[in-house]
Amino acid sequence: MIVENDLAATASALISAQMSATPDPTQRPRVNVRHPDVMELVAAQVAVHFHSSIVETLRDHGGKITVGNTTLLLAEQFGFCYGVKRAIDLAYASRQVFPDNRIFLIGEIIHNPEVNRQLRDMDIVSLPWREMDASYDALTDDDVLIVPAFGAPTTFMDKVARRGCYVIDTTCGDVMKVWRRVRGYAKDHVTSIIHGKSDHEETRATASRALGEDGTGHYLMVLTLKDVDFLCDYIVHGGDKVGFLARFKGGHSPGFDPEIHLKTVGLANQTTMLKSETEEIQRRIRKAVIARNGDASAFQVFDTICGATQERQDALIEMLRQPMDLLLVVGGYNSSNTSHLVEMAQPLVTTFFIRDASCIRSLDEIVHFDLHDRREITSYANLLANPGPLTVGITAGASCPNNLIEETLFKVFELRGVPRAALDKV
Repeated sequence: MIVENDLAATASALISAQMSATPDPTQRPRVNVRHPDVMELVAAQVAVHFHSSIVETLRDHGGKITVGNTTLLLAEQFGFCYGVKRAIDLAYASRQVFPDNRIFLIGEIIHNPEVNRQLRDMDIVSLPWREMDASYDALTDDDVLIVPAFGAPTTFMDKVARRGCYVIDTTCGDVMKVWRRVRGYAKDHVTSIIHGKSDHEETRATASRALGEDGTGHYLMVLTLKDVDFLCDYIVHGGDKVGFLARFKGGHSPGFDPEIHLKTVGLANQTTMLKSETEEIQRRIRKAVIARNGDASAFQVFDTICGATQERQDALIEMLRQPMDLLLVVGGYNSSNTSHLVEMAQPLVTTFFIRDASCIRSLDEIVHFDLHDRREITSYANLLANPGPLTVGITAGASCPNNLIEETLFKVFELRGVPRAALDKV
């Protein structure tokens, strides 16, 4: 194993090799920090911070554990996906390769408070992501800038390039697939209809790519089926252009004209949206284009829901076929893929969206996030206090580490009178 005082030499060799391979010596390359020795140290760090042996054991044995009259179910797919693991690994590796440099991160690496807290403890400083402020002007060519898993708008990337920083790009491969699609739309003069949250980092990054290489492309963001129905009505019948632009204010490209830029459209989406809703949006827009044109030649579509998001949604559907008294969905409140799991489950079972185990305060008090009011609330229920048999389900989005799932599992059993030691024997 590499020792700590060898890392400076490793870092120097990595950077020198990559700089010598860069045609323009005035431009810093995106640094590949995935050196085997570095990643060995990173794997050990990440395991200490986020691993859970009991969660892995449960996953391997069908995701079900019963002790006494309490049964706990885990979804077949939950927690960190490959893209999230990769982003975290790269962020940890950046501190190993650059032990003495200032390291900055655009926004959050992923949407999980515990993960981002660990990075802050490593002296990785989060910069604003909604807009660039003076902190970006203060970056130097000795600084390191981490691009989060969601990616970042082209304006941010251009600014960082001008500052000459080292760049560690952790953008998820599924997100970059969407970027390639919307760039293709722009090249072919097709307007991108982006299904996503207009204030989400990924959607903003995708929208910037929808402008195309020359900046002449166009996009329109839609979130709800009501947005889509409004759009479809305009596609078929036309209407009040001023009213249309007001409806989608802040969610369209500069100079967007619905009378011109809705003639040929292509659908893309934030990769973590609800699969069934995206499919319904595809169907409605295609139907509208056919109603206007007589065929679907002016409508393009490409499935850009990420595989991990789909797997976790499908796993929850299967889980909901089993009888449960209560479902706990664990993850960051600003996590899109996690919130969609909550949306799927709420009509079918009593569901609480919790940040971590500390939200379960007692047998009858749970602090959780209300998706409708967009705030944390406290509910009082006697579900956990029920002395009879109880079945509790747990799932989590792609940005939730296993240690938080473990603590939630322990908390449920402890409140039901089952100590941690008893679970070690299961």
